[in-house]
Order: sequence, then structure tokens, then C-alpha cells
Amino acid sequence: MAELNGKPVTLDDLQALALTNYGHFTSMRMEDGTIRGLSLHLDRLVRDCRIVFGVELDRERTLGYICRAAHGVTGVAGLRVTVFDPALDMGRPSDAKDPHILVNLRPAGAMPPPPFTAKTFTFTRDSAQVKHIALHPQLRLRCEAQLAGFDDAVFLEPDGRVSEGATWNLGFVDQDGTVIWPEAPVLPGTTMLLLQSLDAPKQITAPVRLADIAKMAAAFATNTTVGVRSVGALDDVQFPLDHPVLAELRDAYAGIPGERL
Repeated sequence: MAELNGKPVTLDDLQALALTNYGHFTSMRMEDGTIRGLSLHLDRLVRDCRIVFGVELDRERTLGYICRAAHGVTGVAGLRVTVFDPALDMGRPSDAKDPHILVNLRPAGAMPPPPFTAKTFTFTRDSAQVKHIALHPQLRLRCEAQLAGFDDAVFLEPDGRVSEGATWNLGFVDQDGTVIWPEAPVLPGTTMLLLQSLDAPKQITAPVRLADIAKMAAAFATNTTVGVRSVGALDDVQFPLDHPVLAELRDAYAGIPGERL
């Protein structure tokens, strides 16, 4: 189902979204009426709205639309909030000052999915700090990776620093068991931020270059959909399909209480 500003969405409502692809979003996992990191998702929507539209998003009104859409939904579900202006004109995007709130509900899979493989590409997302809806470059590279026999894409900066995955944050575990988050332009993912708030295991943010990957003990992906997911290989570097630190991260993440809608 989908609602726009709390009302059933129509095809006319979605025309600007389909034809201009300008806006931003966040995706959440709802479990029995709670969302882990809900406040962080709302923070993201407010912050990104300032950047994308130059206006202040009404946080409480947005939360109200989310609660309305989620009312009566039990079990596990995926929930996406997209912010866009149905009146946007491609010739005058600066006039788009009335962002609307589109809320979609969809099925959600079990966490975590099985380990996967990724191929590296030199690429930096435009406005990397914003979760915007312009996904063509990432999906194109994901497609190229899959055609090459991998599952997904990982991005490298021109100087060789590893940054992030196509739609997820990337982390490593070094030989001493320390979690390393790559220091590079990346989306501040809510799952990553929640994990970084934990007291254990030890975590640092530091540059990770392509040549450093082979020295790592494990690699993993994080986002709301997958939680903490093992990376089995990056290019030709193989990693164990599981690692004690990854199990520790998963258990700790699962123990973070959700915020009730």
C-alpha cells in the first residue's frame, strides 16, 4: 500500500516522481509496531529535506503519516518514506518548496540474508551524505557486477580508498578483531550509526585502501534491510562466511530496542 500525505496515492500524484526522479527517502524495518533507529530515520529526513529542497520538514507531521500507514500492521514489514514535490518542474527545480510525504509498506525478508560477493568500482555517489532517489549510477554498477559474476558493487574513491556499497555501508574486521569503518564520503546509514553507538566490539573509522582488503579478517554490509550481512568476497579476496565479531555485532544489533510508533 502507499499513501501520500496520509491519503491514498494516485497515478497523477506520482507523475513528477516518475518523470523527474528528484527527492530523498529512508527505508525502515518495522517489527510488531516498533522501528529500530526511528529517531535517526526522522533526523535523516529532516536533514536531507534541508539539503534537497531548502525547507524544514515537519517532523511530527511526517511521523504521523508513518503511524497512520503502519496502523494495524503486525509482524515484520518494510516501510519506506519518500519526500518529493508533486509540483516540481524540471525547468525550475528551485521552485519546489512543498515536499510531500509518500509512505510505502512492503514485505520484509529474514535477517540476515546469506553471505554475498562484491566487485569494486571507482565511483563516488553525488551528494554522498544524502539518501536521494537518484539510484541509476549505483544500480548500473550493481548490474555490471552481476554480469561479471558477483552479487553487488563496492565503491572506491579515485585515491583508492574504499567507501561504501551500492545501497549499504561496508565494514571490515581486522586481524585483532577491531571493526573498521572506511573513512571516505559515505551515506551515514542508520544501522551503521546504531552499531557505532555500541560499547563493544572495539570500533574505529580509518582509511581502508584497495591494497588493505586482503589483510582483513572479515567484511560485512549493513543497512536496515540486511542488518549485519557477511561479505564472502571482494574482487578476488575471499573472506570467511562468518566471524565471531560479526556474530557479536548481529547479537548486539538485535538487542537494540525498537522505538514504538
